[in-house]
Amino acid sequence: MPCPLLDQKAGPGMADCASLLAPRPAIIDGMSVPERAGRGGITAFVGAVLVTVFAALSGTAPARANGLAIQVDLQGALGVATAEYIIGGLEEAAQRDASLVIIRIDTPGGLVEPMRDIVQAILASPVPVATYVSPGGARADSAGTYILLASHIAAMAPTTHIGAATPVSLGGEDPPERPTPFDRPSPGDEEPESDEPDAIDRSSGDTAMERKVMNDAIAYIRGLAETHGRNAEWAESAVRDAATLTANQALEQNVVDLIAVDRGELLAAIHGREVNLNNVPTVIDTENLQVEVLEPSWRIKLLSTIASPEIALLLVLVGIYGLIFEGYNPGAIVPGVVGVIALLLAAYALQVIPVNYAGLALIIVGIAMIVAEAFLPSFGALGLGGIAAFVFGAIMMFDTGVPGFGISIAFVVTLAVVAGVFLFLLVTYLLRLQRRGAVSGRGSIVGGTGTAMQNFTGPGRVWLEGEAWQAFSDAPVVKGQSVLVRDLDGLIIIVEPLPDSRPTHAEMQT
Repeated sequence: MPCPLLDQKAGPGMADCASLLAPRPAIIDGMSVPERAGRGGITAFVGAVLVTVFAALSGTAPARANGLAIQVDLQGALGVATAEYIIGGLEEAAQRDASLVIIRIDTPGGLVEPMRDIVQAILASPVPVATYVSPGGARADSAGTYILLASHIAAMAPTTHIGAATPVSLGGEDPPERPTPFDRPSPGDEEPESDEPDAIDRSSGDTAMERKVMNDAIAYIRGLAETHGRNAEWAESAVRDAATLTANQALEQNVVDLIAVDRGELLAAIHGREVNLNNVPTVIDTENLQVEVLEPSWRIKLLSTIASPEIALLLVLVGIYGLIFEGYNPGAIVPGVVGVIALLLAAYALQVIPVNYAGLALIIVGIAMIVAEAFLPSFGALGLGGIAAFVFGAIMMFDTGVPGFGISIAFVVTLAVVAGVFLFLLVTYLLRLQRRGAVSGRGSIVGGTGTAMQNFTGPGRVWLEGEAWQAFSDAPVVKGQSVLVRDLDGLIIIVEPLPDSRPTHAEMQT
């Protein structure tokens, strides 16, 4: 019968074609055994090359498994410093050829530009990125929604939520709906046309700029959702209607990929999952993966602390206080240096957080009015007006509609009262020092008041400004009596007793 392996017929005594391959003869198919083994090795090598080429042509990359994952935490409001920290973590993961980057999210949102920078870094990352809304009770609102949808793996912990990605610049009352053809008024009910030649249609309730921002945000978030096959319709509603979802709802509606109780469950769930990494399907291998949590540097922490409304407001006040104190005491140096540094730090903070400069102007006017109260007593009118201007300016300066960058009204009022009282006392004290006159030399001695240390007429001793002085008086002086310094002759003070300052008999006895 024909042998399917060698295409030969089995001869007598051969039960099957396997006998044709038995190692009895030294020569097989005209080749010695070593020659056949060599040809088999070449065949295996060529086969491996063909497999590699086929994998490259088919776009399938090998699984990433070097045993390292980098984790960064997006906590609190998203600002410039936070974006620098997240992007730095992505760059370090690429340099160290990590297998995975985990971005743990718990944010109310933040600024648009830092969010776009993070999204661009995720999309360009050579390392798969998994975003994880955690721990329980955390949220990925506003800017966090965009970052979650941009990542290769989107996961949430139970009792977390996502959404509310409407641009805050569109805040305010909802615009009235435009009339449909069925809502058009009847001919008898039509409103008269406006006599103004430049009348505009206000029925839409929004401006061209608002529509532009809205449409841009919708297109942006839909593109992110479609990139990884997620629910683009819900993504649009998160922008248009500020829609939100719980973790279970997000999983059901294909907004996220999975729900994980903790990081260990997350790594186990994504093991072997294939993601689209820069248009190349890549398999994630998390077996025996070591997670390294990348902490923000001291510089990032410092910049994040400075770029908060409360700290920025305090820096403005400290800067103004320092300059005022330096102005009343030229040469003190320290208050001026501290004031300049505080104002420069405040200037940085006001550049990286949304600020209304009309509110900043009101704060400066309010402080100026409090200072004027010390110079021009107005029975508290200027002082109260300054405190009111400070409060309204602080509320206006920071847009409370931007997630994470609002300011507490209670904090502002408390700070305004404390700052107003402190500044009023400071300016009053400085004016008192300015009117005091000389504090050293002859000018500080003549006109001063001392106390007689003994009874004397002529030479005697007087206690003056914490020191015992040699004195001379033409009039009798009683011990303990106050004397007025009229002149200074070398190291001898010329004094005269003050009337009605003689000690009582009981005081003299003690």
